[in-house]
Amino acid sequence: MIRNTFYCFLLALTLAGCAGLGTILQDVGSGSLTTADVIRGLKEALRVGIQNGSDQASRVDGYFGNALIKIMMPPEAQKVETALRQVGLGKEVDKFILSLNRAAEDAAKKAKPIFFEAITSMTISDAWGILNGSDTAATAYLRRTSGVALFNSFYPVVDSTLQLNMATKYYSDIVNTYNKLPFVQKVDPDLKRYATNKAIDGLFLLVAEEEKKIRKDPAARVSEILRKVFGNNSSNTQNSATPALKPLGSY
Repeated sequence: MIRNTFYCFLLALTLAGCAGLGTILQDVGSGSLTTADVIRGLKEALRVGIQNGSDQASRVDGYFGNALIKIMMPPEAQKVETALRQVGLGKEVDKFILSLNRAAEDAAKKAKPIFFEAITSMTISDAWGILNGSDTAATAYLRRTSGVALFNSFYPVVDSTLQLNMATKYYSDIVNTYNKLPFVQKVDPDLKRYATNKAIDGLFLLVAEEEKKIRKDPAARVSEILRKVFGNNSSNTQNSATPALKPLGSY
């Protein structure tokens, strides 16, 4: 009887020890991060990225002065640019390109509320997938959840600014002049849609760059929750490949 009681006691201790070890291993494996920590940290990372990226894009020369996101002539109209520069109309082309970028800078001022709305819909599954994903996984999530709303918000602003800055007139003059040249194939690309998509592409590129900084550079982790979440997980993201962000042509 005593022996059986002893064995039962020993078995209970062993099971309790295994359970405790399991808890310890779970804590070590997750770096003591709770789901609440992860969600809060990712929302903060997106908030910082959105704040910095939007501020960069919406300032004067935010697009025009940044070679990474500067909007040039539409691809199907680049032959127009080449031909017009060859006949001495380069200044007109330059005016148009400047106006195109000014429209994007104006539209970027509308981005923050749309982005912040997208952050609130983040699920637990989203959070862990983003944390353990590539170094632009949060930006990809943002694009997936806010891209359409962003296009719908940007389009009228781009349209209005293009007209205000006379970009639409410049473009019409440029295309009409080109179409009058002998032996050329006439062009008429959708300027407003092109400018809107390029404005959004540039904005997401800036947000992605901010996300990379937070993941890789401790100095960019400007709050305690960012240091806790991304400092803990930095080794997991160093070997992650960066996927191409989703193009906006389907919007």
